[in-house]
Amino acid sequence: MDQRTEAAAGGFDRFVARRGGDLWAAAWLLIGDRHHAEDLVQTALSKTFRRYDGFADDRRFEAYVRTTMYRTFVSWWRRLQWRSEVPSGSPPELAAPDGSPADGTDLQRALAALPRPQRACIVLRYVEDRPTKEVAELLGMPAGTVTSHVSRGLAALRVSPHLSTEEQS
Repeated sequence: MDQRTEAAAGGFDRFVARRGGDLWAAAWLLIGDRHHAEDLVQTALSKTFRRYDGFADDRRFEAYVRTTMYRTFVSWWRRLQWRSEVPSGSPPELAAPDGSPADGTDLQRALAALPRPQRACIVLRYVEDRPTKEVAELLGMPAGTVTSHVSRGLAALRVSPHLSTEEQS
């Protein structure tokens, strides 16, 4: 390995160490499953690794990784890749990694109840704080469709039993 490749690999490793948790959190909100979120982040990082040294700073590289991550997510939901999996008989793990959103939070359950396109649009629009035009470009859909998904998703979240502020008796 030449010196330039070693330097790029070291910078990439530092980037992953610093920003990997935030990438995973965004993936987890999109997917709602710890292991698929890890797969999504790993896939995006493996797709973008060779381009790391072509970016002026980590902020721009992170935007590129996130774009790749969201496009990969869209590709997966369009191919319905995960529908071929068979659930196991064992219960899911309950503990979350340190510093990560806790599995089973009310928000995660409410987001998981939404169709994937609505969930992706809401996460990008409100969690990632991206403008509608950018969300449309990332997901490969018209801006009007993004607006429609966001509107329908927010309406569903407003009435979600997972986010109800009334006490259950």
